[in-house]
Amino acid sequence: MNHDLNDDPAKASLAPPDSELLVDKLSDRPGPGLTDRIRGAKRRPVVPPWARSRRELRGAARWASGYVGHVSAYHAIRAPWYAVRLTLQAPRGAARFVGGSLRWVADAEGGPLRQAAATREDVEEYLKLSRQRDRRVRWRTVVGALAAICGTVTALTLYVLGPAWMVAACGAALTLALGRLGQPEDAPIIHRAVEIPKATKLTSDVVLRALGALGISAVNQSQSKGGSGFAFTAPITRDGPGWLAEGDLPYGVTVADVLDRREKLASGLRRPLGCVWPEAVPDEHTGRLRLWVGDQDMSRTRQPKWPLLEAGSVDLFRPQPFATDQRGRWVSQTLMYVSGIIGAVPRMGKTFLLRLVLLIACLDLRAEIHAYDLKGTGDLSPLARVAHRYRAGEEEDDIAYALTDLREMRAELRRRARVIRELPKDLCPESKVTSTLADRKSLGLHPIIIGVDECQKWFEHPQYGAEFEEHCTDLVKRGPALGITLLLATQRPDSKSLPTAISANATVRWCLKVMGQIENDMVLGTGSYKRGIRANTLAWADKGIAWFVGEGADARIVRCVKVDAPAADALALRVYELRKRAGMLTGQALGEDTVAASAASYDLLTDLVSALPPGKAKAWSEDIVTRLAELRPEVYGQWTPEQLAAAVKPYGLRTVQVWGTADGKGANRRGLRREDVLNALAERDGGTAAA
Repeated sequence: MNHDLNDDPAKASLAPPDSELLVDKLSDRPGPGLTDRIRGAKRRPVVPPWARSRRELRGAARWASGYVGHVSAYHAIRAPWYAVRLTLQAPRGAARFVGGSLRWVADAEGGPLRQAAATREDVEEYLKLSRQRDRRVRWRTVVGALAAICGTVTALTLYVLGPAWMVAACGAALTLALGRLGQPEDAPIIHRAVEIPKATKLTSDVVLRALGALGISAVNQSQSKGGSGFAFTAPITRDGPGWLAEGDLPYGVTVADVLDRREKLASGLRRPLGCVWPEAVPDEHTGRLRLWVGDQDMSRTRQPKWPLLEAGSVDLFRPQPFATDQRGRWVSQTLMYVSGIIGAVPRMGKTFLLRLVLLIACLDLRAEIHAYDLKGTGDLSPLARVAHRYRAGEEEDDIAYALTDLREMRAELRRRARVIRELPKDLCPESKVTSTLADRKSLGLHPIIIGVDECQKWFEHPQYGAEFEEHCTDLVKRGPALGITLLLATQRPDSKSLPTAISANATVRWCLKVMGQIENDMVLGTGSYKRGIRANTLAWADKGIAWFVGEGADARIVRCVKVDAPAADALALRVYELRKRAGMLTGQALGEDTVAASAASYDLLTDLVSALPPGKAKAWSEDIVTRLAELRPEVYGQWTPEQLAAAVKPYGLRTVQVWGTADGKGANRRGLRREDVLNALAERDGGTAAA
C-alpha cells in the first residue's frame, strides 16, 4: 500500500518513479450522501418575494392601472384624427386590395420563376411551371368570382334589409380597414403612447463574453481551452426591472476580482455602468457571483413614492423604509438599539441622507431630536422647527453648546441605566428600553436621536476634541440599549476625524462614494473591501446610492430617498403641527434654550486648578468634586468621584492614590495631583507647566 511505502523510506525507494499517491483513496470515511446534500440544500422560494409583499403588489397594481389609463387617454384623444387619416387613405387601400387580388388570381408571384426558366432555355422547367400556373389561375379565378358575387350580394342585402346603424358601422369598418391597408410604410398613423426603453436580454453568451473581456487570467484560460469560465448555478431569470444571473467563478477567482473591473464588465455587457451590479452571495464561498443587470441606470429609474412622506407618525422601534434596492423594493431599518455612521466624499448625498434619517426619527412624536450642522450651511434647518437641540456652525459658542448637551446626555445615560436597573423584570425582562416603556412618560425613556453632520469638527477640535470623543464613544457603546441613538456623518472617514473606538462599535453604516480602501473600511468595517463591499467603485453620477450595512443584515446597494429642502420643510411643518397638538414640543422647538449661555467659558482643567485646595500638591476626588460643585453648581452639582475620573481621562489624567486624613484618621483614597493637572493644561494650551 502507498501508506506503507511512505512509512518506510527503504520501501519507498523501491516504488516506481511514476507511482502516484492516491490520497483520495486513503480515507475509509465516505463523503456526504445524497440525502445529506439534499438536507443541506438551499431551497428557492415557491412564491417569489414580490408576490408576498402587499406593498409591492399594490405598487404593481397602481403602475398597471396608470399605464393602461395613460395609453387609453393618449389614443382616445387622438382617435378622431386617426379616423380622418384612415378615411383619406381608404382609396389607396382599395386600389391596393384590387391590384393585389388581380395579381393573386393571375399568379403574378410565379412570373419571375418562369422568366428565369425561359432565360436559361430550360424547356422542361418552363413547361412545368406553365402548367402549374394554368392550374392555379383556373381555381383562383373560380374562387375570386365566387368571392366577388358573394360579397356583392351580401353588401346589397345588408344595404336593403339591414338597419341604418349597421350599414353605417359596416361602412366605417370597411373604410378604416382600407385606410389601414393604404397606410405608407414610413408614415404610421398610430404611434406608441409610451416609449419603452430597449434593454438587451441577458443570456449566457452575453455573460460569458463580458467575463472573458475582464482580463482575469483564470477565466480566459478556461475559455481558451473550450470551457465557459463561469458555471451557472441557476437559470438566468427576470428579477424585478432587470435580469439576474448567478454562478461560480473559476477556482481562485473571487467576486472582489470582478468588482475591481465593474466598468469593464459594463462595457462587456454593453450596458450603462449604473445598470450593472455584481455582488457576492451571502453564506456562500467567495467565488459565487450574483450579477444583476437592470433595464435602466439605477440613478435614473423612477423611485416609488416614499410612504412616510404623507404618513401620520411612526414607531422607531419598528423598521422604517428609507431607500430602495436595485430592484425597486423598499429597504427598511430600525433606528433604535443602533448607532450609525454615514461617510462619503462631498456632493454625493451624505447630508441629504442624514436629514432623511432625522426626519424619519421626528415622525415618532415621542422622539427627542438633537441636530448639529457643523458645516454651517443650514442643510438641517428644517429640523430646527421640531428639534429639542439644534445648532448650525462651528464657532466657539456652537462647540460649547454641543459639549454641554453631550455632558447632559452622559448624565441622562446614567439616569436611564439606573431606571432600567430598578424596573421589575416582568416590565423590562431584557434590561433595555422598549416601545412600551417609551410610552410611559413618567419613566422618561423616550427615544433620543442625535445627528451630527461633519462630525470631524468635534473630534479635531484642539481643546475639546478628546472630550467629544469620550462622550460619543460612551453614547455609541451604551446608548443603543438605553434608547439613545447617535448618528455621525463625515466626508473625511479616517481615524482622526472618525475615531476607531466609535467606528468599531457603530452597528449601522451608510457609505456613499469614497475614494479608497481605507475610507471604505473606516465606514463599512475592517475587511469590507476584501469581501467585495467597495463604495469606491460607485460612479460620480451615483448620488444618493450607497452601500448599506444594517444591524444583522448583509451589505447591499441601496438608493436613498431624496427629500429636497422644500419637501423637508413641508414634512417638518406637518410634524410640528402633530407634536403641537400632542403637547410633545420641547427645548429648541418651544423656543427654550436650557443650555447655559455661560457654557462657552466652561473649562474643566481650569476649573480643576481652582478646585484643588491651595497649598496642597494633591487632593481626594470627593473633595475636588465638592469644590467644583461650589464653583459651578449648574455643571458639577451632580458629579461623583467616578464621573470626575471619567471626565479627566480624555486629557491624559488618571486618578492616583492620595494619602490624607478624615475625622482624625488617615486614609488612602483616589485623587488628583496639582502638578498633573497643570501639565495637562500647559500641554493643551501649548505652554509650559506652572511650578
